[in-house]
Amino acid sequence: MTDQWMPKDKPELMSAIEREWKLLMDVAEKLTDEQMTMPDAGGWSPKDNLAHISEWMKVLMGIDMDRRPSHEVLGVSEDVTKGWDMEIINPVLVERNRNRSRQDVLDELKQVHGQLTARLETMTFEDLMKPRRADDPEKHPLLLWVLGDTSEHFAEHRETIEKALNA
Repeated sequence: MTDQWMPKDKPELMSAIEREWKLLMDVAEKLTDEQMTMPDAGGWSPKDNLAHISEWMKVLMGIDMDRRPSHEVLGVSEDVTKGWDMEIINPVLVERNRNRSRQDVLDELKQVHGQLTARLETMTFEDLMKPRRADDPEKHPLLLWVLGDTSEHFAEHRETIEKALNA
């Protein structure tokens, strides 16, 4: 594993998630309808990035927390999730969300964020520090996936959106 920032406790975690969420929403809500659908060099629009974040928060809850089958959580065939290849999964998810309205994407994003935040509030920091998978020989804590699909993911996609808008 790489050295990455880890919160010392749950309040610090929730603060980091909320800080990056607010920064992401500040950018998203300032975008015009035209900017929201303007693709970047990689072909993703800001709306695509926001829908992607929703999908991965659902993955965090459904797969990492609830241990449900990945194809079931993502609502795709087992072929799509076989091998867990992001070069296959992400394009399927982007295409599925591409024709949704800006408002629909933002509403779902906020709803899923609320569900995840409520879910995290019910968990102890000790729960988050437990291995994500019992069979993980390195015992990586669930917290790494929480960070990866929340604060780190929010920051990554906010920066992608800002970079595309400033290009």
